[in-house]
Amino acid sequence: MEREGVKSGAVPLLQSSSSSGTASTIQTLGNIIVSIVGTGVLGLPFAFRVAGWFAGSLGVTIAGLSTCYCMLLLVQCRDKLASEEESAETKTYGDLGYKCMGKTGRFVTEFLIFISQCGGSISYLIFIGQNLLSIFKTHKTLTYSSYIFLVVPIQIALSWINSLSSLAPFSIFADICNVLAMALVIKENVEKISGGEFSFKDREAITNNIGGLPFAAGMAVFCFEGFGMTLALEASMKERSRFSKLLAQAFTGITLVYVLFGFFGYMAYGDQTMEIVTLNLPHNWWSIAVQMGLCLGIAFTFPVMVHPIHEIVEGKLKKTKLFQKLPCNAYDNNSTTALEKFVTYLTRAVLIVGLATLASRVPGFSVFVSLVGSTVCALVSFVLPATFHLKLLGSSLNFRQKALDFCILFCGLIFAAYGTYNSIVGV
Repeated sequence: MEREGVKSGAVPLLQSSSSSGTASTIQTLGNIIVSIVGTGVLGLPFAFRVAGWFAGSLGVTIAGLSTCYCMLLLVQCRDKLASEEESAETKTYGDLGYKCMGKTGRFVTEFLIFISQCGGSISYLIFIGQNLLSIFKTHKTLTYSSYIFLVVPIQIALSWINSLSSLAPFSIFADICNVLAMALVIKENVEKISGGEFSFKDREAITNNIGGLPFAAGMAVFCFEGFGMTLALEASMKERSRFSKLLAQAFTGITLVYVLFGFFGYMAYGDQTMEIVTLNLPHNWWSIAVQMGLCLGIAFTFPVMVHPIHEIVEGKLKKTKLFQKLPCNAYDNNSTTALEKFVTYLTRAVLIVGLATLASRVPGFSVFVSLVGSTVCALVSFVLPATFHLKLLGSSLNFRQKALDFCILFCGLIFAAYGTYNSIVGV
């Protein structure tokens, strides 16, 4: 979410820093790509294995088109509010929820984004644990859970860094490693095709598993990360009028890459495709270097993913009576500052240990990613935007627009319900 949700470590829940954007078209395109593309893409070949190459392609395409359309709905909602002089500036998704549904709307919106951020953070730890286990599989004394907890002290130390700007290059580094991993998978596929090691007829277009399509769709929704970044991305652009077209072009390219990668990954490994396709790579120095690069990049971008969670928790904590009545509050400002820092660091450490504990209990990367994508990501990406759009612009919409919004709303709810059931009972 984001990444699995929010990539910006500066402000929680997508607040823009200014009312006038300064980013050029190329910079905004780069921000869109970095915000959307994440490690979830490496699970797409497995989703194609579960659903079949045609069903998987269909699921990814529908998820991409729907996500792009709903992101544009959010922009329309903010434009509507901006046109009303009595309305204060809407900077965040939570602000939009408040304008539409009051305090309940803000709470629901921010709660769902919080959960999606937690889900994205856990998926990072799962990815690191499974890849390290694959790299060092000869060391059988260490388990999957052990590798997750080995990186916990590093993550705790990184979480104590207040400025995340120094970690930003690692986010780009992780994306580069993603591209290298995808290139390796495609290279494997080409070698298998040229060597006649598989027959296209052995790869199913649609599997007999009825839960395959929603499972793949759930993973696809998760892969289109950064939905909560919509308002911030649009606000950061200097020429806002070009944002809709740019977003559509970016999603077209990203969706095409996702479909091709899932297809080629499944073609390369067939029924042997693993939950994270990098685990299928041969155990040579080049593959190990890519896996280690992915783990390193993700380890240093994990603080960016978890930072909004810290800010939400700390914001709520500082409003509690217990925090306000701490004995040191009666003394000088220096002791108060020291106590606040101690409580902040302790809270962050406890939160990371909690996320690591949950990650160590997750049965599999793909099942977890599909579950998160089918639940909170579907609600954040489809249900809420359609609801807000109908609430704010319903009276001015024509029949086709209303019908489409209601279709997205009800399909999103059904998808969330069935996708959750499908992920829990197994596919």
